[in-house]
Amino acid sequence: MCGQNCKESPIIIPKYLYILVSTPLYIGCSLHSAIDQAMDHIPVIDLTPYVEAASGEFCLDRVQNPELEKVCLEVSRILAETGALLVKDPRCSAEDDDRFISMMEKYFEMPDEFKLLQARPHQHYQNGATPGGLEVPRSLAVPDMLEKARELPKEHQPLIPTGADLKWRYMWRIGPRPSVTRFQDLNSDHIVPEGFPDWEETMNSWGYKLLSAVEAVAEMAAVGFGLPKDAFTNLMKNGPHLLSPTGGDLGSHGKEGTVFAGYHYDLNFLTIHYRSKFPGLYIWLRNGEKVEVKVPEGCLLIQTGKQLEWVTAGECMAGLHEVVVTKRTIEAIKEAEKANRSLWRISSTLFSSVASDAVMKPLGHFAKSPHAHEYPPVHAGEYYQKELVVIKLNENGKEH
Repeated sequence: MCGQNCKESPIIIPKYLYILVSTPLYIGCSLHSAIDQAMDHIPVIDLTPYVEAASGEFCLDRVQNPELEKVCLEVSRILAETGALLVKDPRCSAEDDDRFISMMEKYFEMPDEFKLLQARPHQHYQNGATPGGLEVPRSLAVPDMLEKARELPKEHQPLIPTGADLKWRYMWRIGPRPSVTRFQDLNSDHIVPEGFPDWEETMNSWGYKLLSAVEAVAEMAAVGFGLPKDAFTNLMKNGPHLLSPTGGDLGSHGKEGTVFAGYHYDLNFLTIHYRSKFPGLYIWLRNGEKVEVKVPEGCLLIQTGKQLEWVTAGECMAGLHEVVVTKRTIEAIKEAEKANRSLWRISSTLFSSVASDAVMKPLGHFAKSPHAHEYPPVHAGEYYQKELVVIKLNENGKEH
């Protein structure tokens, strides 16, 4: 039912943007055609109509505008079929991202000894700094995952990781924490490094904007799947959402074929990234195609995580991806050297998550899926801790 704030008259929605390009990436293509073809099946959705409608206090459980209903259906279809989409959000600007990236470049360029002061192994590195050479790619920890990857056509196989990821990370909590939780280690206080007076304001400002974009997509996806608008966002309330800038030192590890983040899926609900200054991110579509990501200016990439897979009984599968050094990365390194810019590859990433104490299980009609039994009820925090054991971030090797 609609609440009292729900408008009775139809909402006039401007036409939304939807772009879908369609040619697979193959080895041997010219550079320009490869870049164009790398965007195969990755759509762009303009969130402006949704944001404008949401600000008008409308009720999406009863969509009265066919254009808005259509875009919600597209969002759910795209996430289910590809596991990734590109969005434009008027609240997320390039200027905001530039300010954030500039600060993180300065942080990651600090000596390792300084960055290690912000590491919290007893909190499974879910707060503060995560050193490079620590997290093990899931594909390396789970042999079956790598075996399936080797069954893909050669041009769609990942680079096989040989050890822990080289990437550094910094985890910064976005949004309120639960007042009571069984999973305190996943919901701890912030760590602010010394010497960065604008740290908290910069992190929160950018993080909340990214989270707002994710929440919009989560609501639209829920409506598109025939669920209540807040089916997903209710689970996400007080979740351990993490703004997690990821740093790769291309000055020290800039050789072609270097793996910064080995073939893996994300543990969380939805992941959102702004474009990076250096290419190197590859994703796998649900049909097994390997796609080089080239995020258009002003857009953000959203990928499905394991928690979304769980509550949809596999209708949306967790998206697989890797970050590696390619020929295009090396070209970007040379350009950065000429311009005397930082050689740290920073990803502007936020992991949105289900609240740790919330129970994950297939929702609504997904509970009737023939695959529902593969996703039994589990507390999100318990699931998360088990996954952290696999990738060697839970120092105790067990759940709490």
